[in-house]
Amino acid sequence: MAAVGIRRSNTFIEKLVTNKFFWIVFMIFTFSYPIIRSVNRELPPPLPVLKKLPEFSLVNGFNKPYGSNDLKGRAYIANFIFTTCPSSCLRLTKEMEKIQKRIRGLGQKVALVSFTVDPITDKPEVLYKYARKRRANPHIWTFLTGEKEAMKKVVIDGFEVPMGEREESEMLLEGETITMFDIAHTEKFALVDYDGNIRGYYDSTKDGINQLMIDIGLLMNRKEFARN
Repeated sequence: MAAVGIRRSNTFIEKLVTNKFFWIVFMIFTFSYPIIRSVNRELPPPLPVLKKLPEFSLVNGFNKPYGSNDLKGRAYIANFIFTTCPSSCLRLTKEMEKIQKRIRGLGQKVALVSFTVDPITDKPEVLYKYARKRRANPHIWTFLTGEKEAMKKVVIDGFEVPMGEREESEMLLEGETITMFDIAHTEKFALVDYDGNIRGYYDSTKDGINQLMIDIGLLMNRKEFARN
């Protein structure tokens, strides 16, 4: 007895997946959609210009003049420390060390600048030793000092952050009370663009530093920066 076969008609899906034209259209869409999306994606609005910094010329750890003219064409991250700081400066400097590692792929486009708030103590040779101890790359990270009034003009008048006087501070160390000197200063980082404009202040917390890294990336991708 001959077997009776039942012929089943292909479903719509089966017909679709066996159609060469479907696969051509599918491949074109799959590969072109991400490109179209990236081309049409808008960058976030530019960072605000908070203030134009005045021109300045200070002295670096190599006892050479260094200032705003040397930084033109480069964005830079600034912080404010002093080498004998008994409180937050070690943490701020360690954060700067981490930032130095995170920006190394940007080459010479971004610089790091640490301004001392104790220029009486932090002479160039002191900053030089401090920088070496912190493994600061001299092509990227610069420590600046100068006459006290010149430092105040940059720190207080320019960046509009505090720079106090040396005050005695008592600390408990291994059961003994010792007297040290402290200077009031900000723990924030500042982002300055290639033309000397302050574009933001950032907390020295994990979230603050991460936001700083994001904003550096945004600044690097702006058309006006790419022209420099």
